[in-house]
Amino acid sequence: MSKKCQLCTIEKATLKRPKTGQAICKSCFFEVFELEIHNTIVSNSLFKPGQRVAIGASGGKDSTVLAYVMKLLNDRYNYGLELVLLSVDEGISGYRDDSLETVKRNQIQYDLPLKIVSYKELYEWSMDDIVKEVGLKNNCTFCGVFRRQALDRGATMLDVDHIVTGHNADDIAETVLMNILRGDVARLQRCTEIVTSGESGLSRSKPFKYTYEKEIVMYAYFKELDYFSTECIYSPNAYRGHARVFLKDLEFIRPSTILDIIHSGETFQLKSSIKLPPQSKA
Repeated sequence: MSKKCQLCTIEKATLKRPKTGQAICKSCFFEVFELEIHNTIVSNSLFKPGQRVAIGASGGKDSTVLAYVMKLLNDRYNYGLELVLLSVDEGISGYRDDSLETVKRNQIQYDLPLKIVSYKELYEWSMDDIVKEVGLKNNCTFCGVFRRQALDRGATMLDVDHIVTGHNADDIAETVLMNILRGDVARLQRCTEIVTSGESGLSRSKPFKYTYEKEIVMYAYFKELDYFSTECIYSPNAYRGHARVFLKDLEFIRPSTILDIIHSGETFQLKSSIKLPPQSKA
């Protein structure tokens, strides 16, 4: 690693950016990390002044950094947004109950309102109940559908205009790979969109679309943010895990692989003669 930061050329370099390979100091890392997210927000016109925006908060690294950065950028650049935290309690004993305690601490730390909705309240089933019935094979499919609907319903209760989630560049690249492997052409064309809408028509966006997971972890670590780091106890059997391992292997060989896959998905086009099935609300 270089003795001096490659950006400011003054401070000592203390880290190497996974995204670019640059040896930089912590101050410059914070600056470029925050600026890139701000540029993503501005270039895609994600928000309008006066909007009430719900931040999907799970207590994990992505949503914790998202809440911190959204509040920081909203104040710094005068977005004019009213921010609230929205959490979903899936009902997973020993996992979600612990992570929600982190969210409650974040509420105090960031001085933001918090709303928690639960599967049990909305559907009369918790994920623990569902797993007892269906087993571990397809439980993530159920959870994904329920979680998206729960976010929509929670947002309706909060009367918000927009939802932001902590989906990062790795997540999106994994989804592109999964859709290619499954031959899911319909979802492949849509999965890189930075703004989507749920069953209620409420807009959702991903400010971390081009932000590497490793850099989110580094930012949380160096900022000493309070987040929950345990993985879901039901996720080891998820199909996404295979795409994640494959992506990490590719990233080790070529760090730009993550963005390359996202850009490939963005430019994917079908012939006009090919008709896609209608988008499912699931």
